[in-house]
Amino acid sequence: MKRKHFLTSLMAGPLIPVISFRPFLGEILSPKPSEDVFSIPPYLKPGDEIGITCPAGHMDAAELEPALETIQSWGFKLRLGSTVGERDFTFGGSDEDRTADFQQMLDDPSLKAILCARGGYGCIRIIDQLDFTKFVRKPKWIMGFSDITVIHAHLNHNFRIASIHSKMCNSFPYRLNEAEPDQLRSIVSIRTALTGNRVEYPIVADPGNRNGTGSGLLTGGNLKTIETLAGTASDLHTEGMILFLEEVDEYLYSIDRMFYNLRRTGKLDKLAALIIGGFKVKPDDPGDEFGKSIYNIVHEHVNSYHYPVCFNFPVGHQKPNFALKCGVRHQLTISDQEVIFKEI
Repeated sequence: MKRKHFLTSLMAGPLIPVISFRPFLGEILSPKPSEDVFSIPPYLKPGDEIGITCPAGHMDAAELEPALETIQSWGFKLRLGSTVGERDFTFGGSDEDRTADFQQMLDDPSLKAILCARGGYGCIRIIDQLDFTKFVRKPKWIMGFSDITVIHAHLNHNFRIASIHSKMCNSFPYRLNEAEPDQLRSIVSIRTALTGNRVEYPIVADPGNRNGTGSGLLTGGNLKTIETLAGTASDLHTEGMILFLEEVDEYLYSIDRMFYNLRRTGKLDKLAALIIGGFKVKPDDPGDEFGKSIYNIVHEHVNSYHYPVCFNFPVGHQKPNFALKCGVRHQLTISDQEVIFKEI
C-alpha cells in the first residue's frame, strides 16, 4: 500500500462531535481502589486497535510513518486522531482540539490502547478538562513519556489504573533494521509490555548504586513534571513504591532543587526503591559551577533512607528507553555484581 493511501485510511473515521467538558478528579467514582492495588487494563492481542493522538506537541502524519508501519507489523490496527497533523504553534492543535481528541479515545470502547505521538508540552493544559468516567469503567493502556508523565501521575493519584511509560512515535527510526541495538530493543519492549509479557532490562551495575532489594508498585517519570504536579489533583503517590526518575536539559542546581521538592513533599520518605534513569544535564556556566554530580545530589537527598538506589537505568530521553508498566508490582535487586529488575 502506498504511504499516502496508508495514512489516509488510518485517519478515516467518524467525525468527533464538539462537546463540553468538565474537570473530573475521581472523587465521584466509588469505591476507590485499594492504595496498594492498581487496576490492570486488558493486554492486547493481534487485531486490537490502538489510537494515536497528540495531547502535547504537534506531529505531522508523514513523521509517523516509521512508527505506524512498525506497530502494524506487530498485528495491531491503528487509528490516527484528529490532532495528528494539526498545529497551534508548539501544540498539536488548540487546547479544545487536543481535549476533544483525547476524550474521544478515552471513551471509545473499540480502542484497546492510546499511544501519544510525542511529548513536548501541553498535557497540563488539558488534564482537568478530561472526564475519565467511561475510561475507569473500561480502562485501556495509555502510553508515552516526558510530558505524558502528567497523565501517568493523574491515573496514579485519582484512579489507581496502570499505564505504560514508553517511547512514542517520534522515537521510531526511519529504518528499523538500521537502529542501534538498545534503540531497537526499547521499541520492541512496547509490544512486549502491551501483550502482557515481561520486559528484560539490560542494566549494568553502577559503582554509585546502593545495594539491596525492594519490591512494590512502579511509578515515576519526568522529574520536572513531577515537581510541577506537587500539591495538585495529579500529585504523584509514592509511598511503598519503586520510584523511577529521568530528566533532560536541566542544570545541576535545578535538579538539586527538584530533589528538595521531592524530599520536602515526602515523596522520598517511604520508597521501596529509587531508580535514576537518564539525566542529560546542561553544563554549568563558567565561573558559576554547582560543584555536585548527579550521584552527589541523589545520595545527599536519600542518605537518611535505606532503600536500594539504581543509577543509569535504561529509561529517559535517550535511545535505551525501555517500556515500564506504572502501577504494576516489580522487584529491584542490586548487588556489586549485578542489577535485576523484574515484574513480579
